[in-house]
Amino acid sequence: MGNKVLQEIRHSDIFSHLPQMNYLPRWGVLLMDLFLCTLAFWLSVWIGSGFLHYLNLDELNVSIGLQYVIVMGVQLLMFWAFHTYSGILRYSTFIDTIKVLLSNIMTGLVLVAVNLIVDSLNGTHPMLNIVLAVYVPTSFVLLFALRVGVKTLSETFEQNQANPKVMIYGTQSAGLAIAKMLRSAGNTPYRPMGFIANANERHNFELAGLRVRVLNEDLFAWMAKNNIHHVIISPIKMREIDPTKDLQIFIDHNIRVLTTPYFTQFDNLEDINAQRIGRIDAIRIEDLLERPKIDINTDNVRQIIQNHVVLVSGAAGSIGSELVRQIQMYGPQVTILLEIAESPLHDLVVDLHQQFPNSRFIPVIADVRNRNRMEQIFNEMRPDVVYHAAAYKHVPLMESFPNEAIQANVLGTKNMADMAVKYGVKQFVMISTDKAVNPTNIMGASKRIAEIYVQSLFRKLHAQDEHCTKFITTRFGNVLGSNGSVIPFFRKQIAAGGPVTVTHPDIIRYFMTIPEACCLVMEASTLGEGGEIFVFDMGKPVKILDLARNMIRLAGYIPEKDIPIIFTGLRPGEKLYEELLNQKETTLPTTNEKIMVARVREFDFDQISGEVDQLIATSRQGKPFTTVKMMKQLVPEFISNNSIYEQLDPQ
Repeated sequence: MGNKVLQEIRHSDIFSHLPQMNYLPRWGVLLMDLFLCTLAFWLSVWIGSGFLHYLNLDELNVSIGLQYVIVMGVQLLMFWAFHTYSGILRYSTFIDTIKVLLSNIMTGLVLVAVNLIVDSLNGTHPMLNIVLAVYVPTSFVLLFALRVGVKTLSETFEQNQANPKVMIYGTQSAGLAIAKMLRSAGNTPYRPMGFIANANERHNFELAGLRVRVLNEDLFAWMAKNNIHHVIISPIKMREIDPTKDLQIFIDHNIRVLTTPYFTQFDNLEDINAQRIGRIDAIRIEDLLERPKIDINTDNVRQIIQNHVVLVSGAAGSIGSELVRQIQMYGPQVTILLEIAESPLHDLVVDLHQQFPNSRFIPVIADVRNRNRMEQIFNEMRPDVVYHAAAYKHVPLMESFPNEAIQANVLGTKNMADMAVKYGVKQFVMISTDKAVNPTNIMGASKRIAEIYVQSLFRKLHAQDEHCTKFITTRFGNVLGSNGSVIPFFRKQIAAGGPVTVTHPDIIRYFMTIPEACCLVMEASTLGEGGEIFVFDMGKPVKILDLARNMIRLAGYIPEKDIPIIFTGLRPGEKLYEELLNQKETTLPTTNEKIMVARVREFDFDQISGEVDQLIATSRQGKPFTTVKMMKQLVPEFISNNSIYEQLDPQ
């Protein structure tokens, strides 16, 4: 019977998990602690009797065995009270040491109290004072040595693994917390090798046992010699530096820059296990291009939006969806999400209900080109404010389909603007593009025609009624990470192993983050009196070839070696340089230094309205050359570039 039971136990899965365990369970830690306390007790007895000759075991009132049981009972109670066994030994911290120390001190105090009570009752004490005096420090030393030993062995073992070495940029509490996390957490593959300080900071000393080195060429030579190709920077440090300048030096030396996206500042670095630092990720190109936070007049924006019905067309697009999110910060009565694409609209609604559970949203599937449908929506919803972001935006595609560009960008805008006037919308904000400036492609020209229509419409209305619908146009360049933009495209090519395709080695573009663009759109809507075309400060232009090379380096590869770059030639309608009309002679300043008013030619609405109607009618006939010819008549500065429509331009 006994053999049968043993055989069943041996073939069961009771112990099958033990080989996969990477830490000792609580009961295991408790047993080890009790074993060390047992060793400390008998060592104390030996010291008191054999080494010091202080006591005679034969003359004890209470047997030494019973004393052992009493000591272990009290010690076990204190282990439970302070939860000394609840931590993982190899991740022991200063807090764990304090818990062990307190449990031992309290054990000694309780036993001394027992001695005093019993002695006052019958004149004897059950516990030997010499044993207690030796036991308390001895047991603490053994328990402390166990934790330090396991932690040291674990760190030594991990140091010998093939984990990538990493330097930590920054020597303040954030950098220290990252170093501690890398040493203590079991799910990070990096080995900290030291800290990096700027030239104006203290260096050449040790911090948490790691050397602090100054950021210079000698550092990169040392890193290359020691096979260190990674640097971690905390978001706190990111806010203190200019990423474009201060991180470019690492990228130029093929050092991969990492960050902790969900890092929080710690008041006590020992609490790092309780407050988990997030995962470690490679820094994104967006982090290098992002500009300082924009300050806007939120009170003015709130006056326009709060308790009003707001309609956003193209609501599921890159700009539209961010506009919707920012609008919620100002308490609209309801937000109408106008979108033609079903799946993106569904995804947006699901996300918005999670992010803004107390806000009201009305999703509407509709096409801005359908005038009857737009009238139905405006009549039913009666919006107070309209942000018109629906448009076709891809230059090469619109070069192939000019009739569709007119239908979406011109007719769609005309329908929305006309309905805004008819149903008393207070403010209409049109999202335009820098490609409308001296356009060289169909997309830019179609947006310029839409600008002309709404601007001239406002001038006519305002002459008749000062309280008419206020029409405002905003222009900006490329936005980082928008649908179909160059950065997601490059990212996919790099993930596939290359090559990365760049149209021309000299092509440059202006970039702005989506939140930044939408923030400026909302600010611009408060600055205008109507009819203005606002131009945003897009910062410094970025060379697309440099952008591609930096993205390859950030992914951990060497440009032209690991990932090739090939040039495909300018696409139809594409410019080498985008124009923003942000020079002083072509713009007027506003109260926001990042927003200017473009000085552009004005048109008579009665004349332009007829020409726009004729253009829309022509676009329905499916004759692209006829359509483009009319576009060039409406916008004389529209000169095609790298396009089949160049033949329509004057020689």
